[in-house]
Amino acid sequence: MEFLLLKILIGFIVGTLIGMTGLGGGVLLLPVLIFGLHVPAIRAVGSDALFNFATKIPASIMHLWKGTVRRKVVLAMAVGSIPGSYLGVTFLVHLRNVYGSGVNDFIKSAVGLLLVLIPTLLLFQGRIEEHLAKRQPTMKSFAGMGVIGLAGGFLVGITSVGWGSIIMMRFLLFYSFAPKVLVGTDITHAVILTGVTSLLHYRAGNVDPQLVVSLLIGSIPGGILGSHLSTRVPVLWLRRILCTVLLMTGARMLWA
Repeated sequence: MEFLLLKILIGFIVGTLIGMTGLGGGVLLLPVLIFGLHVPAIRAVGSDALFNFATKIPASIMHLWKGTVRRKVVLAMAVGSIPGSYLGVTFLVHLRNVYGSGVNDFIKSAVGLLLVLIPTLLLFQGRIEEHLAKRQPTMKSFAGMGVIGLAGGFLVGITSVGWGSIIMMRFLLFYSFAPKVLVGTDITHAVILTGVTSLLHYRAGNVDPQLVVSLLIGSIPGGILGSHLSTRVPVLWLRRILCTVLLMTGARMLWA
């Protein structure tokens, strides 16, 4: 019972931080599952993917209803990301079959690398955005999005993180959409990608449904509270602190 309450509390804290800062659930939750709850890394990745899928559905519905989703961009991304995710999950299953529990060490190293890279990019996101020229969609840019989707889908397949956290900078390389459109398009595509990824992990036996349900029980009210607090706390500084903590966590995972 106490362990169940702990998982609900973790979900509540993660949901609150997501609502306040906009950071992706994967990059915040996965280190807690691995280090805090001592969930095997491959099972943590699959459970995290399902958690992200469930938490993004309501927001994607709202963005579709408001018309802040570019469906062609979502399609271009999905054309690459879905096979990328399949390759990523298949790769993990192959490593588990060959190396057994050694696959968890590989996942920790991969997640550690992303936790160093992603917070570093987020800390300099404003400057990066200032130096990127505005561009209009072209057939070449749609092809580029497909390639990026393939790489991003593979990363999500093996780590469940690395997509939403830096999607803004990827979009800005090709498009000049308004921020709300970037967010809506990102979230809608993430629902497709994390849905496919979580299904693949579930079929491979890498998902703990009870863990996911417990986390969701806490994260839903946490997300509501975080969204309410986002206008009352210094979000920029909180985001910077979280990025620093995540960077340190990633370094620990790489050199532990």
